Amino acid sequence: MQVDIVPPSEEAVFILTSGQLKDLIKEAIQPLQDEVSQLRATVASQGEEIAAMRVQVRSLESLQEQDVTRLACDIAQDRRRLAALEHPAKEPGKTEISRAEKIEKYLSSRPDHKATFETLKGHLGIDKDLLNDAIKTLMGSSPGRYGITRTPGDKRKRTLIMLPK
Repeated sequence: MQVDIVPPSEEAVFILTSGQLKDLIKEAIQPLQDEVSQLRATVASQGEEIAAMRVQVRSLESLQEQDVTRLACDIAQDRRRLAALEHPAKEPGKTEISRAEKIEKYLSSRPDHKATFETLKGHLGIDKDLLNDAIKTLMGSSPGRYGITRTPGDKRKRTLIMLPK
């Protein structure tokens, strides 16, 4: 290889063979090629990480939906329990059952099988609320056997009727 020495005031001229030029270019771009390869490997690994994170996010969303559904069911069940505690189903007591039986005997003994609420209150010696509870118990124990009508002549008064079997 010959190199001519050129004085500094003039432009330098290099004479290279094609093989020498190829070698110089390879050396110059080799760091860039290495960096591109490294960046491609980084992008590929990040793509795998993103895919794994998407799977994890879907799994967490599924778990969240399950938790929301479970909480909604728990809340609904708690509301039913609270409603049952606030408004318990009232079973008739012995006194109400006894009064209902007395009303049944009284209506059976009457020829028309009718009695006004006022008459029944006097017969049992109770107020209208207790009478209503007793009549409700009586009608609940024998559905379709008793009826309530308005008293002819006074639409404000009610009559309990024992219907034929």
